[in-house]
Amino acid sequence: MRLLPMSTNTSPSLRMPSEAAQATAGSRFDADVVVVGGCGHVGLPLGIALGQQGMRVVLFDTNQAAVDTVNAGRLPFDEDGAQEPLAQLRAGSMLTATTEPAVIATAEYVVVVIGTPVDEHLNPNPNAVVKAIAQFADHLGRGGQVVVLRSTIYPGVTALVERYLADRGLHNLVCFCPERIAQGRSMVELHELPQIISARTPEGMAAARRLFSRLAPQLIELQPEEAELAKLFTNTWRYIRFAAANQLYMMANDFGLDFERIRHALVTDYPRAADMPGPGFAAGPCLFKDTMQLAAFNNNQFTLGHTSMMINEGMPLYVVARLERRFDLASMSVGILGTAFKGESDDIRSSLAYKLKRILAFKAKNVVCADPYVKVDPDLVSQEDLIDSVDLVIIGAPHKRYAGLDIKQPVVDVFNVRKGGVLI
Repeated sequence: MRLLPMSTNTSPSLRMPSEAAQATAGSRFDADVVVVGGCGHVGLPLGIALGQQGMRVVLFDTNQAAVDTVNAGRLPFDEDGAQEPLAQLRAGSMLTATTEPAVIATAEYVVVVIGTPVDEHLNPNPNAVVKAIAQFADHLGRGGQVVVLRSTIYPGVTALVERYLADRGLHNLVCFCPERIAQGRSMVELHELPQIISARTPEGMAAARRLFSRLAPQLIELQPEEAELAKLFTNTWRYIRFAAANQLYMMANDFGLDFERIRHALVTDYPRAADMPGPGFAAGPCLFKDTMQLAAFNNNQFTLGHTSMMINEGMPLYVVARLERRFDLASMSVGILGTAFKGESDDIRSSLAYKLKRILAFKAKNVVCADPYVKVDPDLVSQEDLIDSVDLVIIGAPHKRYAGLDIKQPVVDVFNVRKGGVLI
């Protein structure tokens, strides 16, 4: 592993291309970077950040609605700090979006933000990335083009992509440089966090270094397989920590004790416990999926990972089971405030609030949900209508605005957003 300190000039303000930047692409390419899957949560912030550094960026995406929204200078989802630079880049013609795959041939760097999914049996599909690349491989192969894999992938997928391209007679340099951002903080973290870069050859590593040195204060060089595991280890470690907190919460709660009071005593001015998270729904499109990928990679010999899955995925069931001890749910209307998978987000992917809703739909008289950020669920009601119509309120996502709401009904708040404790 090599640590490379980079320039301390990481300001995200819009810059015009330097002479060195212009020389990198030269006249052979019409664009510097094309991002495949570029209008999503990973690709769009990266495209904006690279555009701010003076690179000519094209976002290729099959979602026509998202492409149209980006070309209109608007974000298709919430991302703090991204709206203004997107509008600036569109006005200056430094960033564009398209559904036409032919643009892939026009760029020096082809950044692929398609990751490895898991199926309904929790098995990863290592061939998914190769199949995606196969759909636009006819547009690769131009001399000097670099393929950068950016999303989380199953260990060995970088090598699989290298073999696929070689078998087609293509000689693209291939790099794996995993994204490390937290959704909602992309525009800050892309400029502040070290970037992990990897490639099989010195030429590939040099190409990755040229691209990501524009963004990051530090580059960390690994071999591709090391980088693949580093990304999976990161998400799995977070998932295990959340599971440990949730298990401890259940233990305290079952004894009638408020876990938040205990946790506060542990973390206050005590560095060896300062990183203990609070309880809550550990969800989203990455942590659970990547933990299962790591389990599959290790021949399903991953007790910590599987136990974490049972604890975290079991939280909605646990909450409802505790509520059944206190309330006659069958006669009650229950409201879930917050359906995004985390606070201050509009993203509902893999949100456990919807698992909670499905369980309550079987147990309670009626269930209604509200979330001021979510725009893709037509069944949501306003939070005012929810509070006026239910007998019991459950905080389903830790949106800060819920802290001061005037709610007369009993409130279940495992996130402790309202600072009233987490005891059920």
